[in-house]
Amino acid sequence: MFTPAQKNLILILVITLLSGAYLLTLGFKNSSSMPSPSPSSNSVLGESKDPDSTAFVTKVIDGDTIEIEIKGQNFKLRYIGINTPETVDPRRKVECFGKEAAKENQRLVEGREVILEKDISETDKFGRLLRYVYIKLDDGSKLFVNDYLVRQGFAQVSTYPPDTKYTMQFLQAEKEARENNRGLWGSCF
Repeated sequence: MFTPAQKNLILILVITLLSGAYLLTLGFKNSSSMPSPSPSSNSVLGESKDPDSTAFVTKVIDGDTIEIEIKGQNFKLRYIGINTPETVDPRRKVECFGKEAAKENQRLVEGREVILEKDISETDKFGRLLRYVYIKLDDGSKLFVNDYLVRQGFAQVSTYPPDTKYTMQFLQAEKEARENNRGLWGSCF
Protein backbone atom coordinates (compact mmCIF):
# COMPACT_ATOMS: atom_id res chain seq x y z
CA MET A 1 0.00 0.00 0.00
CA PHE A 2 1.20 3.50 -0.80
CA THR A 3 1.29 6.37 1.65
CA PRO A 4 -0.57 9.57 0.71
CA ALA A 5 2.76 11.27 -0.06
CA GLN A 6 3.77 8.41 -2.36
CA LYS A 7 0.38 8.57 -4.09
CA ASN A 8 0.86 12.31 -4.66
CA LEU A 9 4.32 11.75 -6.13
CA ILE A 10 3.01 9.00 -8.42
CA LEU A 11 0.16 11.26 -9.54
CA ILE A 12 2.58 14.11 -10.28
CA LEU A 13 4.84 11.75 -12.25
CA VAL A 14 1.93 10.35 -14.28
CA ILE A 15 0.61 13.83 -15.08
CA THR A 16 4.09 15.02 -16.02
CA LEU A 17 4.70 12.02 -18.28
CA LEU A 18 1.30 12.34 -19.98
CA SER A 19 1.75 16.08 -20.45
CA GLY A 20 5.22 15.51 -21.82
CA ALA A 21 4.03 12.87 -24.26
CA TYR A 22 1.23 15.16 -25.44
CA LEU A 23 3.54 18.15 -25.86
CA LEU A 24 6.12 16.01 -27.61
CA THR A 25 3.55 14.87 -30.18
CA LEU A 26 2.48 18.49 -30.67
CA GLY A 27 6.10 19.41 -31.23
CA PHE A 28 6.49 16.79 -33.96
CA LYS A 29 3.25 17.87 -35.65
CA ASN A 30 4.16 21.56 -35.53
CA SER A 31 7.92 21.36 -35.86
CA SER A 32 7.89 23.50 -39.00
CA SER A 33 6.25 26.36 -37.08
CA MET A 34 8.83 26.37 -34.29
CA PRO A 35 11.07 29.44 -34.38
CA SER A 36 14.72 28.78 -34.94
CA PRO A 37 17.38 30.75 -33.13
CA SER A 38 18.69 33.71 -35.08
CA PRO A 39 22.25 33.50 -36.40
CA SER A 40 23.20 36.49 -34.28
CA SER A 41 22.16 34.77 -31.05
CA ASN A 42 24.12 31.64 -31.98
CA SER A 43 27.24 33.65 -32.70
CA VAL A 44 26.96 35.58 -29.44
CA LEU A 45 26.28 32.46 -27.38
CA GLY A 46 28.91 30.49 -29.24
CA GLU A 47 29.29 26.79 -29.74
CA SER A 48 31.63 26.19 -26.84
CA LYS A 49 32.37 22.63 -25.77
CA ASP A 50 31.94 23.88 -22.20
CA PRO A 51 28.22 23.43 -21.44
CA ASP A 52 28.22 26.32 -18.96
CA SER A 53 28.44 29.97 -19.93
CA THR A 54 28.15 33.12 -17.89
CA ALA A 55 25.97 36.20 -18.19
CA PHE A 56 25.22 39.35 -16.24
CA VAL A 57 21.64 39.79 -15.01
CA THR A 58 20.51 43.30 -15.91
CA LYS A 59 16.87 42.96 -14.83
CA VAL A 60 14.48 40.53 -13.15
CA ILE A 61 11.16 40.48 -14.98
CA ASP A 62 9.35 38.08 -12.65
CA GLY A 63 9.98 34.93 -10.65
CA ASP A 64 11.15 32.83 -13.60
CA THR A 65 12.24 35.30 -16.28
CA ILE A 66 15.25 37.61 -16.38
CA GLU A 67 17.08 39.88 -18.78
CA ILE A 68 20.76 39.12 -19.24
CA GLU A 69 23.75 40.52 -21.07
CA ILE A 70 26.17 38.24 -22.90
CA LYS A 71 29.10 39.77 -24.77
CA GLY A 72 27.37 43.14 -25.00
CA GLN A 73 24.03 41.80 -26.27
CA ASN A 74 20.82 41.61 -24.25
CA PHE A 75 18.55 38.58 -24.07
CA LYS A 76 15.44 37.55 -22.20
CA LEU A 77 15.89 34.23 -20.42
CA ARG A 78 13.24 31.85 -19.07
CA TYR A 79 14.22 29.37 -16.35
CA ILE A 80 13.79 25.77 -17.52
CA GLY A 81 11.51 23.37 -15.66
CA ILE A 82 9.75 25.76 -13.31
CA ASN A 83 6.87 28.23 -13.25
CA THR A 84 6.21 30.97 -10.74
CA PRO A 85 2.87 32.71 -10.19
CA GLU A 86 2.16 35.48 -12.72
CA THR A 87 2.90 39.12 -11.97
CA VAL A 88 3.45 40.84 -15.33
CA ASP A 89 1.01 39.28 -17.85
CA PRO A 90 -1.45 42.11 -18.66
CA ARG A 91 -4.17 39.55 -19.48
CA ARG A 92 -4.07 38.05 -15.99
CA LYS A 93 -4.31 39.33 -12.46
CA VAL A 94 -1.31 39.05 -10.16
CA GLU A 95 -1.39 35.52 -8.77
CA CYS A 96 -0.95 34.43 -5.17
CA PHE A 97 2.73 34.51 -4.16
CA GLY A 98 3.81 36.01 -7.49
CA LYS A 99 5.24 39.18 -6.00
CA GLU A 100 7.15 37.19 -3.39
CA ALA A 101 8.61 34.91 -6.08
CA ALA A 102 9.69 37.88 -8.20
CA LYS A 103 11.24 39.59 -5.18
CA GLU A 104 13.17 36.45 -4.20
CA ASN A 105 14.43 35.98 -7.75
CA GLN A 106 15.54 39.62 -7.75
CA ARG A 107 17.34 39.15 -4.42
CA LEU A 108 19.17 36.12 -5.79
CA VAL A 109 20.28 37.21 -9.26
CA GLU A 110 19.75 40.86 -10.18
CA GLY A 111 23.01 42.70 -10.78
CA ARG A 112 25.03 39.49 -10.51
CA GLU A 113 26.96 37.24 -12.81
CA VAL A 114 25.16 33.93 -13.30
CA ILE A 115 26.21 30.60 -14.76
CA LEU A 116 23.91 29.24 -17.46
CA GLU A 117 23.35 25.61 -18.40
CA LYS A 118 21.54 24.69 -21.59
CA ASP A 119 19.39 21.57 -21.89
CA ILE A 120 18.17 20.71 -25.42
CA SER A 121 16.23 23.74 -26.66
CA GLU A 122 17.89 27.08 -27.32
CA THR A 123 14.75 29.22 -27.04
CA ASP A 124 11.03 28.99 -26.32
CA LYS A 125 8.20 30.02 -28.66
CA PHE A 126 8.58 33.63 -27.48
CA GLY A 127 12.27 33.76 -28.41
CA ARG A 128 13.51 33.70 -24.81
CA LEU A 129 16.65 31.71 -24.05
CA LEU A 130 15.93 28.58 -22.01
CA ARG A 131 18.50 27.82 -19.33
CA TYR A 132 19.17 26.43 -15.89
CA VAL A 133 20.66 29.24 -13.80
CA TYR A 134 23.28 29.08 -11.04
CA ILE A 135 24.94 31.67 -8.84
CA LYS A 136 28.32 31.37 -7.17
CA LEU A 137 28.21 31.59 -3.40
CA ASP A 138 30.86 33.15 -1.18
CA ASP A 139 32.23 29.72 -0.25
CA GLY A 140 32.84 28.88 -3.92
CA SER A 141 29.90 26.50 -4.26
CA LYS A 142 27.01 27.08 -6.67
CA LEU A 143 23.32 27.60 -5.90
CA PHE A 144 20.98 26.06 -8.49
CA VAL A 145 18.41 28.86 -8.74
CA ASN A 146 15.70 26.85 -10.56
CA ASP A 147 15.83 24.15 -7.86
CA TYR A 148 16.03 26.66 -5.01
CA LEU A 149 12.88 28.48 -6.17
CA VAL A 150 10.93 25.20 -6.28
CA ARG A 151 12.38 23.83 -3.02
CA GLN A 152 11.53 27.04 -1.12
CA GLY A 153 7.98 27.17 -2.51
CA PHE A 154 8.40 30.15 -4.85
CA ALA A 155 7.80 28.02 -7.98
CA GLN A 156 6.09 24.87 -9.17
CA VAL A 157 7.51 22.23 -11.48
CA SER A 158 6.60 22.85 -15.12
CA THR A 159 8.55 20.77 -17.61
CA TYR A 160 8.27 20.74 -21.38
CA PRO A 161 10.08 18.03 -23.34
CA PRO A 162 12.70 17.79 -24.56
CA ASP A 163 14.10 19.99 -21.74
CA THR A 164 13.71 17.53 -18.87
CA LYS A 165 17.22 16.98 -17.49
CA TYR A 166 16.31 17.88 -13.89
CA THR A 167 12.61 16.96 -13.82
CA MET A 168 12.97 14.28 -11.15
CA GLN A 169 15.08 16.59 -8.97
CA PHE A 170 12.49 19.35 -9.32
CA LEU A 171 9.62 16.98 -8.50
CA GLN A 172 11.40 15.92 -5.31
CA ALA A 173 12.04 19.58 -4.42
CA GLU A 174 8.37 20.42 -4.98
CA LYS A 175 7.29 17.47 -2.83
CA GLU A 176 9.55 18.71 -0.03
CA ALA A 177 8.18 22.26 -0.31
CA ARG A 178 4.58 21.04 -0.37
CA GLU A 179 5.03 18.72 2.63
CA ASN A 180 6.60 21.56 4.62
CA ASN A 181 4.04 24.20 3.50
CA ARG A 182 6.80 26.42 2.17
CA GLY A 183 6.03 29.54 0.19
CA LEU A 184 3.02 29.28 -2.07
CA TRP A 185 2.14 25.85 -0.65
CA GLY A 186 1.46 27.42 2.75
CA SER A 187 -0.11 30.62 1.43
CA CYS A 188 -2.11 29.76 -1.68
CA PHE A 189 -3.40 26.20 -1.39
